[in-house]
Amino acid sequence: MPVRVAVVTGASSGIGEATARALAHDGFRCVLVARRRERLEALAAKLGGEFDVCDVGDREAVDRVAEAVLERHPRIDLLVCSAGIPARADFLTLEPERIEAVLHTNYLGSVWCARAFLPGLAAGSHVVNVVSVAGSVAFAPAGPYAASKHAQLAFSRSLAALLGKRGISVHTVSPGFVETEGFPQRSVLSSAFFRRAVIGPDDVARHILRVLATDRRESFVPRWYRVFAIAQALSPGLVARLVARSGYRRP
Repeated sequence: MPVRVAVVTGASSGIGEATARALAHDGFRCVLVARRRERLEALAAKLGGEFDVCDVGDREAVDRVAEAVLERHPRIDLLVCSAGIPARADFLTLEPERIEAVLHTNYLGSVWCARAFLPGLAAGSHVVNVVSVAGSVAFAPAGPYAASKHAQLAFSRSLAALLGKRGISVHTVSPGFVETEGFPQRSVLSSAFFRRAVIGPDDVARHILRVLATDRRESFVPRWYRVFAIAQALSPGLVARLVARSGYRRP
């Protein structure tokens, strides 16, 4: 049986790292992509995989890495776009440079990766875009992050329509609050309810494997977060007022 190849972005920590571990355990040969060489090198050695250092927000860097990866692996069975950075401030106070960086990494990073690795994707291949509940519900205290994830969600849906004609499945996975190095949720959430609802990156990784096995196109982790997305769609004004008063995050 030919070796299945998975390219995982944001693989140096958090959801990306957990997903790479789960995929390697499932028999994939993982190509790990992120900015931190030391972490990638150590993880690749443990998983028997490969790594390429790259900032996914840099289109030219993504093109160079994709070209090198496709030279080694002409067929890519799975592309997981999980690279992401936080933006814990609103549009009026966050530094302009950070707003740009969040859009480049969280949204455009997925776009550049999909375009660059497309020559290796074929019928039967899969793309997983790790979005967020913030892609469906806008939180004023994290507006730039929510906007980047709204854009990524729209891109993922558009990509699903484009690539479905080629037999390539695109999956949108939207986690709720996940405790990671870059997103320390339990220490910043003011709501006891949401603190209890925080999950770990391994939970998301296991969910991604289930999504691939069942071919689910859009899903939430945990699934009850879908309620917030439906509420936002049906009554955006009410949700905006509730979110504005919630104080869900500690100052």
